[in-house]
Amino acid sequence: MAYFGFGIVVLCAIFDFGSAIMCYECNSATNSFCSEAVLPESLKRNCSEHDRGVRHTLCRKIVQHVDFEVNGQLPAGRVIRSCGWDETKYKGACYHRSGYGGRQEVCSCTKDFCNSSHETRATLAVLLTTTLGLFAKIL
Repeated sequence: MAYFGFGIVVLCAIFDFGSAIMCYECNSATNSFCSEAVLPESLKRNCSEHDRGVRHTLCRKIVQHVDFEVNGQLPAGRVIRSCGWDETKYKGACYHRSGYGGRQEVCSCTKDFCNSSHETRATLAVLLTTTLGLFAKIL
């Protein structure tokens, strides 16, 4: 009976380790491949490899735009892909932030390698269509 209990514990530990999400991780500021349409295998990461004291439950893609010169840096766009955790209403969704000199779109998703290029492009297409529809209705 003791072996059965030990076996259950081992199986649970293996399942927990095996259920880690896999994401692309990169920053186009330091790796130009990060903004490509087809991402290389070298950018794939098992999120359980992070040691930050949290369980990563999602992949994230951030598209940043700096609209004018700030701190000596020229206007630029940047793509950041990473493992993440977020237990708010934004888990599995996109939101926008903007402020002095820039704006960003942050999207998260909960399937392996879902932070690749094509996922966010589909989201962006839906966002643009919705925005255009709202403007058409207002005008």
